[in-house]
Amino acid sequence: QVQLVQSGGGLVQAGGSLRLSCTASGGTIRSYGVSWFRQAPGEEREFVGGINWSDDGTYYADSVKGRFTISRDNAKNTIFLKMNNLKREDTAVYYCAAGFCVPALPETAGSWGQGTQVTVSS
Repeated sequence: QVQLVQSGGGLVQAGGSLRLSCTASGGTIRSYGVSWFRQAPGEEREFVGGINWSDDGTYYADSVKGRFTISRDNAKNTIFLKMNNLKREDTAVYYCAAGFCVPALPETAGSWGQGTQVTVSS
């Protein structure tokens, strides 16, 4: 399985932007569907969005649609999650995950990044 290393995240005011990165090693990320999940304290891990391997089609949860964008840089073997117009309710630990298809549920992911904290203040 491919290994995933995340970077980015941090503290931002509401309305601001952040970009998370998910870089693969031990494999070509172009061959995988990749999703982003997030988990807030006391909550279950939820699907944020994903990008498939075949045509780079993207999928988003309703809660982030229009604000978050997932993209791929094959030369850097990296997937990005650009988050705009952040809200307090976006505060969570964000994880990238890879699978042979776009992982829509945590149990369908084969590899996980280490997670990165995103905190949105008012």
